[in-house]
Amino acid sequence: MNEKKDVLDHGPFFHGTKAELDIGDLLEPQHLSNYQDKKSNYIYFTATLEAAKWGAELAKSTSKERIYVVEPLGDFENDPNVTDKKFPGNPTRSYRSKMPLKITAELKAWERHSDEQINHMLSHLKKLRDQGKAVIYD
Repeated sequence: MNEKKDVLDHGPFFHGTKAELDIGDLLEPQHLSNYQDKKSNYIYFTATLEAAKWGAELAKSTSKERIYVVEPLGDFENDPNVTDKKFPGNPTRSYRSKMPLKITAELKAWERHSDEQINHMLSHLKKLRDQGKAVIYD
């Protein structure tokens, strides 16, 4: 196996969402963001189930929460929205790419956060937006 020396993470990788997609579908940038009112320049993903759960639970939609196993089809970088000063060293193993992600599987069973935890996070995010601090570096 010929692996690049500068690979940030070998995965597996996950993408949490409420979109209903099929195995083999591509997740691509330039779709409306769940966290800001604009198209996102990147597609975001993680190598931790915990971060993927938050992605699914906080996504804008009333559809079913889903976590897909994904394969990056190009280069990717640390997600600056949760690394650097917030979480030095990227413990959430969160990444973003301008290249598509290919869906290779869907996790059918996973334990979601409690409604109390989700509502607390939603309240926290609303407070940040109201204070003008909910900046997404995209």
